[in-house]
Amino acid sequence: QVQLVESGGGLVQAGGSLRLSCVASGRTFSNYVMAWFRQAPGKEREFVAAIIRSAGTTDYADSVKGRFTISRDNAKNTVFLQMNTLKPEDTAVYYCAARTQFIRTTAASYDYWGQGTQVTVSS
Repeated sequence: QVQLVESGGGLVQAGGSLRLSCVASGRTFSNYVMAWFRQAPGKEREFVAAIIRSAGTTDYADSVKGRFTISRDNAKNTVFLQMNTLKPEDTAVYYCAARTQFIRTTAASYDYWGQGTQVTVSS
């Protein structure tokens, strides 16, 4: 089992920045591909970004490329999502997720999930 706990969400004006964190416990963190998903009210959970175990390869949804950056610190069992130039359409609950092996962009491919953190961007 892997336990994931997100933090860092909040209310920010359009154009602002937030940094989300997700701390993992329970298994060897460096064995897992880590990802961020988000879910807005009435919408499906969607892929935002992912990073492989060694932190060398990342993947992003087109909607956040150039604005969001995913990173990880394996020594601290933590994955981060730096979100810049935020837009109202970024408003959602953001979830941290983990899986073994390769990056996948579908939520069903991930085995472990955090409880989510709310991000609200005002216009």
